[in-house]
Amino acid sequence: MSKPVLFAIYAPIVGDTTSPAFGQADAAEPFVNVMDLSVTRGDGIFETASVVDGHIQALEQHLARFVRSAALLDLPTPDAAVWAEAIRAAVAAHEPAHERFVKFIMTRGIEGTGIPTAWAYVDDAEDFTEERTAGIAVVTLSRGYRHDIAATSPWLLQGAKTLSYAVHKSVLREANRRGAQDVILTATDGYVLEGPTSSVVLRIGDRILTPSTDQGILAGTTQASVFEFFESEGLVAEYGLVTVEQLAQADAVWLVSSVRQAAPVNAIDGVALPVDFELTNRLNTALLARTE
Repeated sequence: MSKPVLFAIYAPIVGDTTSPAFGQADAAEPFVNVMDLSVTRGDGIFETASVVDGHIQALEQHLARFVRSAALLDLPTPDAAVWAEAIRAAVAAHEPAHERFVKFIMTRGIEGTGIPTAWAYVDDAEDFTEERTAGIAVVTLSRGYRHDIAATSPWLLQGAKTLSYAVHKSVLREANRRGAQDVILTATDGYVLEGPTSSVVLRIGDRILTPSTDQGILAGTTQASVFEFFESEGLVAEYGLVTVEQLAQADAVWLVSSVRQAAPVNAIDGVALPVDFELTNRLNTALLARTE
């Protein structure tokens, strides 16, 4: 295992003229103040991008989502150009590896200062070979809201990628208690939403479906690439409302995310689901080869 790399971002927001704008820090030393609002309140935003053979996948899309999350939380606007330069520098400073990840974070900072804390962190990625090849068992769990909660109650921050991950971890622990590896969250009115850290993609015949992002779910950067792959295969890829009944009747289901890529679902709530291993292998090969 190689050593992780940490870069501090000193000028993370639009209008900040601090120089230098970023620099390498010691990843083995303390970095975040104990009174930082990320620690005391989980108040901040983040993104995690896959790095394959030195290439940062979908960086522009991750940064766009980062800026959108900041707006939803009323945080200062991140300077996307500074972040992109710092992230590339952090990746370049890390030892070469086939699969790595870069996680970049901006918090509201120490309470009362109004100055964000910001950093980018690069490390080796976990080995997801088994999940990509053998598949994963999932359970469906209710998120506790209707599917239109983002429109009716935008203050609940659905669709923002925040540091408040207690619920995400809780549902994964519940999945483990039920003998599964992951979760598909559903709405109280019978619609499929997303995984705690992934997008849901279904195949029904020659159609590829994913829940539309106007339901308070995260716009998946990997999911967009998945659509491109399936369209190149001659399939029709669509966003829309996906019912729990459609999920149960799907010909195939994948959970897709930036670092794990596409994990085929082999069982839902204890009921076996067929997996097209050859198609999934080609899908993951295409995802890992992305150069956009």
